[in-house]
Amino acid sequence: MAAKRPVPKLSSIDELLLLSEKDQPLLDQTSGIQTIPINKIRMYKDHPFRLYDGERLADMVSSIESNGILVPVIVRKIEVDENGCDHEMLAGHNRMNAAQLLGLEKLPAVVKEMLTDEEALMYVVETNVLQRSFTDMLPSEKAKVLTLRHSEMFSQGKRNDIIEELKSLENPQYIRENTTSAPVGQKSTSRDKVAQEYGLSKNSVSRLLRIDKLIPELKQRTEVEELPLRCAVHLSYLSEDEQNLVEQAVAENGFKVDMRKSELLQGYSGKLTVDQAIKILSGEATRKPRNKTPAPFKLKHKIYAKYFSSAHKVAEVEEIIDKALEMYFAIQKHQQNESSPPLNEDNVRFNFYTKSLK
Repeated sequence: MAAKRPVPKLSSIDELLLLSEKDQPLLDQTSGIQTIPINKIRMYKDHPFRLYDGERLADMVSSIESNGILVPVIVRKIEVDENGCDHEMLAGHNRMNAAQLLGLEKLPAVVKEMLTDEEALMYVVETNVLQRSFTDMLPSEKAKVLTLRHSEMFSQGKRNDIIEELKSLENPQYIRENTTSAPVGQKSTSRDKVAQEYGLSKNSVSRLLRIDKLIPELKQRTEVEELPLRCAVHLSYLSEDEQNLVEQAVAENGFKVDMRKSELLQGYSGKLTVDQAIKILSGEATRKPRNKTPAPFKLKHKIYAKYFSSAHKVAEVEEIIDKALEMYFAIQKHQQNESSPPLNEDNVRFNFYTKSLK
């Protein structure tokens, strides 16, 4: 097999990026690396990985300032968009970010043409898998990696080629590993194989695959630990519109989502309304109704003996008390209504009831 042509190190950023030239992409005939203006490159749409910040970003800025961009970025050719961009970043978002912080205007780039969207996503995902530890990724980032690997359209052979290309760009002396490409649809894309590759249980893989179905706002809540992972799985079964209802209710009212609430919300998948979402998230739907039955009451013996004797039967006592209370509340109601004529005690037989109590 013919030896690969080494990719030269880009040691002088001013020299190799030719910053004094016009914005037309320049091609290095020996390496196939082009010089692309940064303002012609857009971020990958819905880029699923966080950019470097803090010390890691500062280290990259310092390295580029001292040594230039040693590894070219990978972009794909696109139709000119509304911002005038005709390239889309696939591998190199952090390098582009650091270069912009330094005020650089161009990047060395390998330009891909005629890529499918799935192939483009493979570049984005595999670049980040190579650069970061999978265990250090956020739940949504892990979800994107596993979703791609579990895709029915996933091509292990294409993935191997992309990984080899990325490793070769980072290290021109890299020797291709002896890997076998599995055909599309082979069992290597099964949940078991994916779980084994990333050191996860099958249940963990299943949960992360569901996380990728969340809207971005809910994914963000899982990353800052506002939304427990198992609750997020329940919400992933809601439609996009229903997830937006939940997100809006949480954002506007500060509701917390627990397992009971998320399970109830999942049960309304396909029929969730704003009112129902608020009832569930506020806790109203799960709040136990107050007991409307009056508390048991026991008449003290001193009061009982004042009006009743041992000769009174229980049923008779209950009837007398019922009539007495009816009379009492009738008088109270009448006295509260100032527009009513005076209440005649004879008419309501007050004296009769009073005597009957003695």
